[in-house]
Amino acid sequence: MNNRLYWALPLITGVLMIGIWYAIKWTNDLPHYILPSPDEIIRAGFAEKDVLFKAARETIVGAVIGFLSAGSIGFALALILSSSSWIKASLYPWVLFLQMIPIIVMVPIFVLWLGPGLPSVAIITFMIGFFPIVANTTQGLISTEKNMVDLFTLYNASKLQEIFFLRVPYALPYFLTGLKIAASLAVIGALTGEIFAGSASGSGGLGFMVVVYNSQLKIPELFATAIVACALGFIFVSMVLVLSWYLLRHWHESVAQKDS
Repeated sequence: MNNRLYWALPLITGVLMIGIWYAIKWTNDLPHYILPSPDEIIRAGFAEKDVLFKAARETIVGAVIGFLSAGSIGFALALILSSSSWIKASLYPWVLFLQMIPIIVMVPIFVLWLGPGLPSVAIITFMIGFFPIVANTTQGLISTEKNMVDLFTLYNASKLQEIFFLRVPYALPYFLTGLKIAASLAVIGALTGEIFAGSASGSGGLGFMVVVYNSQLKIPELFATAIVACALGFIFVSMVLVLSWYLLRHWHESVAQKDS
């Protein structure tokens, strides 16, 4: 496919979607509090830009703390789970059990333990992004090619050498896949935390602004908040994609084939 066409197609699709949006609004004569037009959303976003920028900074803090915690702790736990089939059989069902608990049920408990605000927001973000990293990384660590494991055994490699020089590099694409999933959920987790466990002191992140705008029926501003949150999500995922390209570009086919 031609490169110009490759980049033009999403723009063309976006223009068509906006045209359909206007057509639905005008055909049904929908008021702005039911379906605001794109230009109303843009104007509302610019009018509230200072408030939204400040709220976005608050959301980024909670999202970053939760995301980095999920990445580091998830990777460490995956190493532990993959080190022994006994350990995996003992712990993995409980990891799955924790993932199955609805986060909305845990919110009051986190608020009780940690108080409202950033700590609770960060732990909620952590809980949402933790399992994809553990599941993907563990799968990568235990899926190392058997012939390579046998080769390390033949050369009397220690268990630590096998893990860090064979299994970890082999599992890196799996870990980065889990990291991409967690990155796409980080902002969602932060907003969820801010809505249900955020500060009620009069200032907060984008989740807090969702509550405020919804209570005031400021629907164009609500849509503008959603666009800002979406942009933050794209930034998180883009950073992981850049990291993935940097780490895999010289040897893994998922990146090497795209660069060739």
